[in-house]
Amino acid sequence: MRSPRFGLAVPAWAWLLIFFVAPIAMVVWFSFGYKPGIFGTHANDVLSFDRYLEALSPTFFTTFLNTLWIGVIGTLLCLLIGLPVAYWMAVKAPPSRRGLLLALVMVPFWTNFLVRTLGWQVVLSPEGWLSTALQGIGLTDGPLEILYTRGAVLIGVVYNYLPLMILPLFVAFDRVGTPLREASKDLGASAVTTFLRVTVPLARPGIIAGVLLVFIPLMGDYITATVLGGAQGNMIGQLVASQFGTAQNWALGSAMAVLLILVIMATIGVAALILWLVSYPFRARNRLVLGESA
Repeated sequence: MRSPRFGLAVPAWAWLLIFFVAPIAMVVWFSFGYKPGIFGTHANDVLSFDRYLEALSPTFFTTFLNTLWIGVIGTLLCLLIGLPVAYWMAVKAPPSRRGLLLALVMVPFWTNFLVRTLGWQVVLSPEGWLSTALQGIGLTDGPLEILYTRGAVLIGVVYNYLPLMILPLFVAFDRVGTPLREASKDLGASAVTTFLRVTVPLARPGIIAGVLLVFIPLMGDYITATVLGGAQGNMIGQLVASQFGTAQNWALGSAMAVLLILVIMATIGVAALILWLVSYPFRARNRLVLGESA
């Protein structure tokens, strides 16, 4: 009882320092080293930026662009699909059914990530039931040729990460509350105007949380790309994993991992800047309206 107030946060800070900050610091340290011979993994007796220059090869740049494309499009698809679902669950669905609906959203997490992805490999294969059904109803002339493409990777990542988008959106929409929406309608706003000018602005923290929860792990995902993407769906996570596993070159893999972290941070920063610039006229107009009303 006499301990400082921040004492309750000490276990969480200790956990983050030991299992997050320390491993990241080791990865950064390894990235300045080199691979000492055939059977060595890393050495740091000579420090340099050579691994970063080696990582910035045409192969890495091409893979980076492919990863960024999949990450951005996959996150947008999760947002476009998860937004109406979460809104319906939080606003339109009966309160007595919301617990069941949340449980159904969490059902995919009851199965191993790799098993879920392998299931999509079976579904999307040319000999799978989906290909057979599409040929049977005449939508395709031959077997379905989507497996081992970027399209297959997008399907896999949207399926795997969609619950991470729906859950924070549901919490955000649920916290808006019915009285605010009803007050907006009483003042003459339509349902669309209420959604765009009341519900969405108040749910902005949940939208941001959902985007971050999906985009950050998606950029580092290598299981989905390995199982469903093949050569056309190659992602940076595969290159990093191959350097740590197959090539046993921890220095180069660490440099790639650090670059991936920097790319994710830069992408989030650019997206935040764009959103700030786009929303600036609306914020200025609201300040002007409030000033006139005062």
